[in-house]
Amino acid sequence: MKYGLIGTSGRMGKEISAVFDEAGHELVFSYDIDGITEKDTPEMIVDFSLPVAFAATMQYVIKYKCPLVIGTTGLDSAQMNELQELSSSVAIVQSFNFSLGVQMMLRCIEAVKPHLKGWDVEISETHHRFKKDKPSGTALMMKTSLGKDAPISSLRLGNVAGDHKITFASLGETFSIEHSATSRRTFAEGVLSSANYVINKQAGLYSFKDVIDDAC
Repeated sequence: MKYGLIGTSGRMGKEISAVFDEAGHELVFSYDIDGITEKDTPEMIVDFSLPVAFAATMQYVIKYKCPLVIGTTGLDSAQMNELQELSSSVAIVQSFNFSLGVQMMLRCIEAVKPHLKGWDVEISETHHRFKKDKPSGTALMMKTSLGKDAPISSLRLGNVAGDHKITFASLGETFSIEHSATSRRTFAEGVLSSANYVINKQAGLYSFKDVIDDAC
């Protein structure tokens, strides 16, 4: 496919372009702090940038009338509402995490939570020093899967790709579910799977869970 990428020079942008290129796809449109490059009309746009670029993302998706895969974290409720509105005319996959392992972790949380009522629970996450949003979007997804409020601890250290952990505790024992990303490539591969999934979909707002379920 011919694809566009917003946030091309970022850590994830570089990983995504490498994985897409390996799969034989062509980068024809890019947008980031270094400027805009438009070689051809993209059939798909991927946004892994920052919330400040969100308006530009909306502008170019509307201009090209193409599907969107967006993994930008830190979006506010107004921006999420804009995505919902845009999904009435184009197909969108939105997620704060494109890791298969994280999806399995979320399913584990949903499976155990009915059995641990009354237990204490806390969520912790660690990311590289350059990540701006706290808590991470994935930690918020974990809290949503839990179905109730829980404290979230956030650390920003070194070059950690992403560690997440949820711990349950009674007065006599503790129980934890955790996930560690050892490479950003795992997220880029999830983005590629999402692009392949959404490019032929009807207009609508899809999640990475939908992508995983479709592959089963």
